[in-house]
Amino acid sequence: MFQIFTNLNIDWMGLRKPFVFISIALLLAGLISAAGRQLTPGGTDAFNLGVDFQGGTVITAKFKQKPGPDEIRAALNSVGVNEPIIQDSTDKTDEVLIKIPLVVGGENGEPAAAESQPAEQPATDANANTAAAVAAPTGSTQVDRGRQIVKSALDSFGREATPGTQLAQDPEAAYQIVGTDSVGPIAGKQLRDAAVIATLLGMIGMLLFIAFRYDWTYAAGAVIAVFHDVLVTLAFFSLFQWEISLTVLAALLTLVGFSVNDSIVIFDRIRENLNLNRTDSLYNLTNKSINQTMSRTIITNGLTFLAVLALVLFGGEVLRGFSLALFVGSIAGTYSTIAIASPISIWWQSKLGRAEMKDVQAEKGSGEKMASASRRSVTRRPVTR
Repeated sequence: MFQIFTNLNIDWMGLRKPFVFISIALLLAGLISAAGRQLTPGGTDAFNLGVDFQGGTVITAKFKQKPGPDEIRAALNSVGVNEPIIQDSTDKTDEVLIKIPLVVGGENGEPAAAESQPAEQPATDANANTAAAVAAPTGSTQVDRGRQIVKSALDSFGREATPGTQLAQDPEAAYQIVGTDSVGPIAGKQLRDAAVIATLLGMIGMLLFIAFRYDWTYAAGAVIAVFHDVLVTLAFFSLFQWEISLTVLAALLTLVGFSVNDSIVIFDRIRENLNLNRTDSLYNLTNKSINQTMSRTIITNGLTFLAVLALVLFGGEVLRGFSLALFVGSIAGTYSTIAIASPISIWWQSKLGRAEMKDVQAEKGSGEKMASASRRSVTRRPVTR
């Protein structure tokens, strides 16, 4: 294997207290930001939830000469729509998918969800229903209000096609709204709950696997490190109010596997060194294992970081949340593997070792038993130097 460092000798365990302080500071900053925003009267929400979680309107528009995403976004901003999501259609090059947040309307200022539509007014319509949507009173439903707002923004590129006719059949038209849909607050809440459950189930599965394959003390360190990475990433999203969408959820689930993979590599090296060096302390063996795997960590995580950095710089607005989550999470994941997972595992080993020493000291003197090392019975070494 290609080695960047051949004789690296850094006392990583000696830096565990400053590392823990940095982690606590980041987590507290995120907690203060989220709580402060949520509890401040008239303030913003703790997180800037996107259309997928908060609800909103999805409009599909077809153009004769399709403008760029930045031009469409500027037109929507000019009519008061903040942070719209603009996506090109995957199969039709002349169509654009536009997502806007919930539009507040009505006497009480309540958002109208798609579920409030009559049965004869489906949430998704084609050309045959376009005339009815235009003729409907502004603000009658969430879909209608969202459609009217998007239409007023798109009118800056030209007139919409006459209702009931195809875009190509209207020589003076510049675009046509060919589909509308709405995600209500209830559907957004269900997506949010499903996202939390999926993340927790993923962590539980990894906890059980590592506990079975290695030991539960290693599993505890790895899972706590994963929680650390996710919470640090969410802290940045709260501090800077980056939008959270389903793509951000996909990035968080990716980070779970990314962080655990790094931790397992170091744990496996610790297990090998435990069997090869039975007289050395666990403290020194952990430092040695981290130093031995540092070349692998820099090569693999460095390449991942460069790919994510390219997404941040050139991925555009559509991938902004996804790329930012991976950018922050990849840094936090590499950091937590060294600064969180290993120290916590060693701390648990130390606690178990002290408990076992009380039971075996009378019989074996100084030959204490170790809590775990690949599920083999080995001699426990003191953790401290």
